[in-house]
Amino acid sequence: MDHQPKIRTARLLLRPYDDADAPEVQRLAGDARVADTTLTIPHPYPDGVAEMWIATHEAAWLSGRGAIFAITRLGQGDLVGTVGLTVKPELHSAELGYWIGYPFWGHGYGTEAAQAAVDFGFAMLALDRVHAHHFERNPASGRVMQKVGMREEFFRRAAVMKRGVPEDVRGYAISRAAWENLRLPSLPPSV
Repeated sequence: MDHQPKIRTARLLLRPYDDADAPEVQRLAGDARVADTTLTIPHPYPDGVAEMWIATHEAAWLSGRGAIFAITRLGQGDLVGTVGLTVKPELHSAELGYWIGYPFWGHGYGTEAAQAAVDFGFAMLALDRVHAHHFERNPASGRVMQKVGMREEFFRRAAVMKRGVPEDVRGYAISRAAWENLRLPSLPPSV
C-alpha cells in the first residue's frame, strides 16, 4: 500500500493527518489535561511542533514503521484525537498509542479508535503482538487497553519521568492468537 488507508468504525473515521490539522492538534493535545496523561506531548504546546510531527507520518508509513491516524467523527469531520501504531517490523509487533481531546473524554472514542487500530495491525499489517502502557495515575487509559482485549503484563514503579517527576507505569499486550479468539469473527468490513 503506497498510501496509508482510512478506517471507518461505527462512529469514527480514522484517516491520515494533513497539514490543515496542525492548529487543532496544537489546541487539543496542548490542553494541560491531555498533555499531562502522556509521556511525550509538551505543555505548553509550542508553535510549529504539530506541523513537524505531521510531517513525519508519511515516512513512517512508507518505511513500515508506523501508522498514525487522526480520529474524526463520522459526518462531522471534527478532530477528536490520535491513535497510532509504532511498528517494529523485525519483531512483527507494534506499540499502540492514543490521546483524546478533553472535550471528547468519556464518550468511548478512545476505545473505538484503539480497537480499530489493533484490528488494523493484526489484519492489515500482519503483526503478531500489540502492546501499550499508561501512567498508573491514568486508569482510564488502562480500561481502554483492557476493553480491546489486552492483558496486563507489568507494573513498574518510577519507570519514566514526566516533567521531572517519576511515574509508575502499567503495560498491557495482546497477541495475534488472543486477538483472533476475540475479534476475528466480528471484524468490520472496512478492515
